[in-house]
Amino acid sequence: MDDQEARRRFAASPVARLATARPDGAPHIVPVTFALDGDLVYTAVDHKPKRHDRLQRLANLRQQPRCALLVDHYESDWRQLWWVRADGQADIVDEPDPTHPGLVALARRYAPYRNTAPRGPLIIITVGSWVSWAA
Repeated sequence: MDDQEARRRFAASPVARLATARPDGAPHIVPVTFALDGDLVYTAVDHKPKRHDRLQRLANLRQQPRCALLVDHYESDWRQLWWVRADGQADIVDEPDPTHPGLVALARRYAPYRNTAPRGPLIIITVGSWVSWAA
């Protein structure tokens, strides 16, 4: 799959898995909603229930901003399988303005955010490389 098709498939996916590294180097992966704008990926801490406000993904990214996002497609017909990974560097905006382009992009993409904007930090990932595979 070429780079343009990889980005198209990535952008069309409703959820990605965000991979970060814990301080001890152990992997940490969580599903996230996201919006893609060129080589920027936005994801935010929203109002869905969380165990607590000290999210591991934020602590991980503050210490080590390198991360990856993975989207994939699975079917029992394995000829339809594919995945796309975006590797990049994250920045965290702790208190984004409600008009921040990332929050606007997320609201445009996900109806629940139109009624209740994400309440927590905004993660901005600058993608440095795209890797993909398709059967």
